[in-house]
Amino acid sequence: MKFVENKKISFAISTIIIAIGLVMTMINGLNYGIDFTGGTLIEIDLHQAVEVDEVREIINQFDTTSSISFLGEDRQVVQIRTTADFNSEVRSDIFEQFKEKYNLEENEPARSQQFGPAIGKEIRDRALLSIIVAAIGMLIYISYRFEFRFGVAAVVALIHDVLIVLSVYAIFRVPVNGPFVAAILTIVGYSINDTIVVFDRIRENLRFLRKSNYTQIANDSINQTVRRSINTSLTTLITIVALYVLGVQQIRDFALPLIAGVIAGTYSSIFIASPVWVMLKEKQSGKSYKANTETN
Repeated sequence: MKFVENKKISFAISTIIIAIGLVMTMINGLNYGIDFTGGTLIEIDLHQAVEVDEVREIINQFDTTSSISFLGEDRQVVQIRTTADFNSEVRSDIFEQFKEKYNLEENEPARSQQFGPAIGKEIRDRALLSIIVAAIGMLIYISYRFEFRFGVAAVVALIHDVLIVLSVYAIFRVPVNGPFVAAILTIVGYSINDTIVVFDRIRENLRFLRKSNYTQIANDSINQTVRRSINTSLTTLITIVALYVLGVQQIRDFALPLIAGVIAGTYSSIFIASPVWVMLKEKQSGKSYKANTETN
């Protein structure tokens, strides 16, 4: 397949998704969860396993966007996380409804706490710093082991993957919370791994196919590794999707951005990173992309 020649299509797809995400972010902002906005956390020991719909029926009277999880070995403790700032009176009303419905003997919830947004700002700042440090480190390492233009292309693909995941969250109004930050940092590592496989094959082919142009070398290298990339991503996705379907809410919060990130990472390693590298190499050698495609 001619991956590089079709770069306008692949670039356009990514640009459209990121642009929609950017517009949605400008209009509505990201749907920050309790870790970023502050809010209320309530944990109540129900002493029995109940359906989430029963809990939702009560809590929806106060906030329809609350996150509900079940804790403990027997999943008998319900955890309610909401971005609404419930005072002690409202929290007491919520507990009283659970107490009445499930005949609880306790006079207060197992945990009742309000969080301020300062915690979220710290998480956000450190996550952003981690991504910047990781990108600089990868650029230095890849430039040392390969060459500078490989490093630039890899970082472009990495930024692409992060923006795609953020766009998906902005478009579908998925809550951005603590597990999302951990997942983004995981995606950064996964994305670069897939890209390096393609770049390593390009480097090998450059030694034996010096007469070929960069477009041809990139296409050959991608075709030689694309099956490996897709199979690796599919096996990874099977595991993550299983965690999302079968896991508790916290696991789902972590698995969802991973699913989007793995798909974006596979896409960028095939359709973004190598075409960017070809563009940089052709600019370096003074050849135009158009001239190379005509030669093919």
